[in-house]
Amino acid sequence: MDFIQAIFLAIIEGLTEFLPVSSTAHMIFTSTIFGIEKDVFVKMFQVSIQFGAILAVVVLYWKKFFDFTNFKFYVKIGLAVIPALVLGKLFDDKIEAVLEKPLPIAITLIIGGIILLFIHRLFKNTRIDEEQNVSNKSAITIGFWQCLAMMPGTSRSAASIIGGMQQGLTMRMAAEFSFFLAVPTMLAVTSYSIFLKDWDVPVAVGQIVEMKGYEMLMEKNYLILFIIGNIVAFAVAVLAIKFFIGILKKYGFKMWGWYRIVLGIAFIIFELVFNK
Repeated sequence: MDFIQAIFLAIIEGLTEFLPVSSTAHMIFTSTIFGIEKDVFVKMFQVSIQFGAILAVVVLYWKKFFDFTNFKFYVKIGLAVIPALVLGKLFDDKIEAVLEKPLPIAITLIIGGIILLFIHRLFKNTRIDEEQNVSNKSAITIGFWQCLAMMPGTSRSAASIIGGMQQGLTMRMAAEFSFFLAVPTMLAVTSYSIFLKDWDVPVAVGQIVEMKGYEMLMEKNYLILFIIGNIVAFAVAVLAIKFFIGILKKYGFKMWGWYRIVLGIAFIIFELVFNK
């Protein structure tokens, strides 16, 4: 992966992480087009630059995150993130195997898009519009909904927003709670990919060495790509979050549903034509 490709992937991460369109799917599709999808560092990079994106949430909602008098807020977010931490650890290898198969991801995009088209009909009685009115039980339930995003193409944002609306949260509140929940979730995923996960790195023909993410970062110019990638993801995510809330209030989820469907179909065609 070169510098331009890293910038491109970081822009896509920042744009799509908090939209209900699956940032993972977008980065996998892009890396496939670039022909770098099998590179181990690219896989780690795609996960680790989420750190930049979560910083955007902390900066934009800093009053909420640093209001240490609101202990209940931390309890809710802590409870909500537990399902993803447990199930993510259990199914990490299976998830990674799916990341190498763009076709099922495209199909998942289409299915999720269809759901978004009808989400307003599914959840009509959404009245909870303030975080303090979200119960601990609802927070945990939203956390389990978020786990659906372990299937790449589902979208962590879409899953947690749908979960929020199913629990009675308004569109705006469901989106904001999804942003809040993203911080510990993605921080955990990023930390795991850099400090704990053993990556199988090919060093010669037929020779594979296990390396931690931080060990890979010390190779070549990877650390520079990592730093630049996170800075770009942060800057773009700040704009994307503001953009999303405004669009959501005005148009709802239908435009995102159609977008997912069109993108999924486009990539199925791409796979069938160019990757036979």
